[in-house]
Amino acid sequence: MRIALFVTCLADTLFPEAAKATVRLLERLGHEVVFPRDQTCCGQMHINTGYPDEALPLVRRHVRTFAPYDVVVAPSGSCVGAVRHQHAAVARSAGDERLASRADEVARRTYELSELLVDVLGVTDVGAFYPHRVTYHPTCHSLRMIRVGDKPLRLLRQVRGLDLVELPQAEECCGFGGTFALKNADTSTAMLADKMRHVLGTRADVCTAGDASCLMHIGGGLSRLRAGVRTVHLAEILASTEPTGEPVGPAPRRSGRVRA
Repeated sequence: MRIALFVTCLADTLFPEAAKATVRLLERLGHEVVFPRDQTCCGQMHINTGYPDEALPLVRRHVRTFAPYDVVVAPSGSCVGAVRHQHAAVARSAGDERLASRADEVARRTYELSELLVDVLGVTDVGAFYPHRVTYHPTCHSLRMIRVGDKPLRLLRQVRGLDLVELPQAEECCGFGGTFALKNADTSTAMLADKMRHVLGTRADVCTAGDASCLMHIGGGLSRLRAGVRTVHLAEILASTEPTGEPVGPAPRRSGRVRA
């Protein structure tokens, strides 16, 4: 299958390993991955902060860039949610029904990584090997907006060497929420403290999720605590293989249990 990679802003600028891992994983499964170079921000940030007029050119560009492809994947439930639930609405609000129709067509062919693997490609065992204790945080957009359900967990359970531990109160928001973390910093910090306490309670080496934005928020908090727990994108875990294939990094060192 020929699959277009929608890299997302955060992956492109801050977390390129998540995007590279997505490509390695899909190519290992026998698929061709292409990177449309005309892609830019999908406009979610503009829409969420009340600037739909500024988002409209970005929606047009996204639709024009990805319309030629039958399947589009992104390592982000948040950005896939924007494509599915915001793009056509922005176009219709601007009175451009033709753009809205094309946006709907692109949205129907756009998938978050775990959706693509389980629902489209029909695989849960991707041949991964990751010998660490891992807990999974279901991000708000993936959980509530595009409803990936237990697909990431089904994939993680098939990873050899991985010790998957349940995250208490997993469905609670980590407190990031994009600009919410800036506009409501005190509330965001309190929510993050709760999330970190639950992560540390699992005694996991790694906290994973399908969105780099939430991992950035959680990972920043954990690094300040020097808790010895790191955050790793789901794609990076699924792309890891036996030491005879792609190298698997050493288990992160712990500095003792720290309370959030």
